[in-house]
Amino acid sequence: MSQHDQHDQHDGGRDAGQHDEPATPRLDAASFTTLRITEGEDRLHARLDRPEVRNAIDATMIDELHALCAHLEHAPKILILSGSPSTGPGADDDADPGARPRRGVFASGADIGQLRDRRREDALRGVNSTAFDRLSKLPMPVIAALDGHTLGGGAELAWAADFRLGTPTLRVGQPETGLGIIPAAGALWRLRDLAGEALAKEILLAGRILDAEEALAHGLISEIHPSQELLDAADALAGRIAAQDPLAVRISKQVFAMPREAHPQVDNLAQAILFESEAKVERMQAFLDRREARKKSQHQDRTTSGDQS
Repeated sequence: MSQHDQHDQHDGGRDAGQHDEPATPRLDAASFTTLRITEGEDRLHARLDRPEVRNAIDATMIDELHALCAHLEHAPKILILSGSPSTGPGADDDADPGARPRRGVFASGADIGQLRDRRREDALRGVNSTAFDRLSKLPMPVIAALDGHTLGGGAELAWAADFRLGTPTLRVGQPETGLGIIPAAGALWRLRDLAGEALAKEILLAGRILDAEEALAHGLISEIHPSQELLDAADALAGRIAAQDPLAVRISKQVFAMPREAHPQVDNLAQAILFESEAKVERMQAFLDRREARKKSQHQDRTTSGDQS
């Protein structure tokens, strides 16, 4: 019996014209070799895991990022991206006291060995840019936890995130022009918006590498934490996002990305959708109930205080 026949037999009781819902892509994280995945109820943590080459982004990692995006497009969750953590005494409670300390690294860039052999057709396919653009458009926010070197394609992956947190050892920049190429996976247009034209040109055209304090001062990261506290900080931020209404967060992210010409019409349409949601009514009623409870409590306190006096 063919697969088609089996499907017809299984659905023999369906009315004509009725179709199955598209299946949610199954994330086979156990087969990944460059990403380590930990999935929770409202968030997913993907750790870049090619420490032997400082997490250089190769074709396999791009394929796994696409698979990850497919999963999160159908099952929206907050995404936390991180790299290899610092190792050695003081970096981790479980660290081997005799181990040689190693600085953390988010991603040192694209895999130069593969990049050297890519030709015109590879560039036109937008190998990295397509994946990073897809990641930036995920329904729920993306948090990049940046420890150590975040360079080249690694920086462009970070620019695609909605939030970026760093550590004191962060070094971030775009050294591509020194290799005879351009940063073609988003930096040439994202950095102008993120850092302003003057600094963007220093990074893109003069190879300036920023440390953590400089990145914070220019708004390229929003917080600095010790390496051993970085993921806790990312989880805390994810928790604050998760406390919001998921649909309101998703729509806010989409509307935020719209061009200026789309506003305010797109805002009005988005608000119209949310005004009809059950969550809006429930959350606003809960707010009103809490406010009323506080008023009653304050009134009782004043009454008790007056009686005692």
